Amino acid sequence: MKRTGSTSSKDGHTGSALGRFVRWCVLLALLIALCWFLWVYRQIRLTAQIDNAQPADAIAVFGAAEYGGRPSPVLHARLDKAVALYQRGIAPIIITLGGGGDRDSGKTEGGVGRDYLLANGIPLDHIIAETNSIDTEQQVQHLAAIAEREHLQHIVVVSDGTHLFRIALLCRRAGLDVYTSPRASIGHLDDYDAAQRLSHEMLSYTALALDLHISWLHRWLEGKSD
Repeated sequence: MKRTGSTSSKDGHTGSALGRFVRWCVLLALLIALCWFLWVYRQIRLTAQIDNAQPADAIAVFGAAEYGGRPSPVLHARLDKAVALYQRGIAPIIITLGGGGDRDSGKTEGGVGRDYLLANGIPLDHIIAETNSIDTEQQVQHLAAIAEREHLQHIVVVSDGTHLFRIALLCRRAGLDVYTSPRASIGHLDDYDAAQRLSHEMLSYTALALDLHISWLHRWLEGKSD
C-alpha cells in the first residue's frame, strides 16, 4: 500500500512539473509573439512617417482599386505623389503597377494609372505600365523584371505609408534598391479602419517574414485598398 501511495505521489509531482513547464512555454511563446508584433508595428509606423524620396532612376506606383477606368481615392493619391516627385526631378520615369480582375471589364490598375499620368502632363515615353500583377508580391516581381530590362538601379516606391515596410522587404528580396515615399493622407481615417489596416500589414509582414506560402491566407491578407 505504501508503494502505491509513493508511486501516485511521484506521478502527481511529475504531472505538476510537466504542467508548469507547458505553461511557461506557452507564456514564453506569447511574450515572443508580443515583442515581435510590437517591433513590426513600430517599424510600420516609422516607415510610414518618413519620406525617403531622393534622386533615382524611376518612380514606381503600387496599384490600388480602380472604378470603371477611374482611380480610386487611394490610387489617385498615390499617382498624385508620383506626379509631384516627377515634377521635382526625382526621376525621369514613372512605373504604374497592377492588373485587373474578372469584374474590371478589361481595365487594369497599371493602365488606369498610365492614363491618369498622361492626363496630368507626363509624356507617354516616360511611363511604363505593368498590367498583369494581382497582388503586392507579384507587383514587386514585375518591377524587378522591368528594372532589369530597363537597367534601373535605384527606384522610389510610392504607396500607402503602412504598406511600405512590407514593400521594402519584398524589394530587398528581389534585389531592388528602393527608397520609400508615402502618399499623402486623404480624409479622416477612423480608429477602426486605421487598426484594421495596421493589423492587415502586421499579419501580412509576419506571413512574409516566415515564408508562409499559404494560398488562402495570402488571398485573405492581400486585400485591395479602396
